[in-house]
Amino acid sequence: MAIRRIDPNLRGHDRRVALVLSRFNPEIGEGLLRGALRALAEAGVAEDHAKIVTVPGALETPLALQRLAQSGDFDALVALGAVIRGDTYHFEIVANESAAGLSSVQLEFGIPIGNGILTCDTEEQARARMETKGYEAAQAALELANLLDAIDED
Repeated sequence: MAIRRIDPNLRGHDRRVALVLSRFNPEIGEGLLRGALRALAEAGVAEDHAKIVTVPGALETPLALQRLAQSGDFDALVALGAVIRGDTYHFEIVANESAAGLSSVQLEFGIPIGNGILTCDTEEQARARMETKGYEAAQAALELANLLDAIDED
């Protein structure tokens, strides 16, 4: 039996992608969005095949992702936001629950979700990572969409 390898594919032509952007920490959110949009453009995602929606914060992101997934209108989703550690336990709750919510939606609907929700100790760390993390989250979503199609074709 010959081993078949499915190579990574970042192609975005004909892909429909929705991005959910948290408005909390808006400067960082905009940097994440810039990176994600650059990745989508480089991959060939047409501007009219991308939708951006905003939510108040990271805890609201999974519900918006769920509704977008339910629509069946998208091949991949991207979550963008920043949770920055403060002096209370709230950081852990928001970071953990938003990540769990993303995973839950992804598995329930079988739709790739690029996780671009930063969890950082300081705003400086978030600023340093924002464009790269947004870019990588969009790439991850496209790569998984292409992988799922390749698996289905086998």
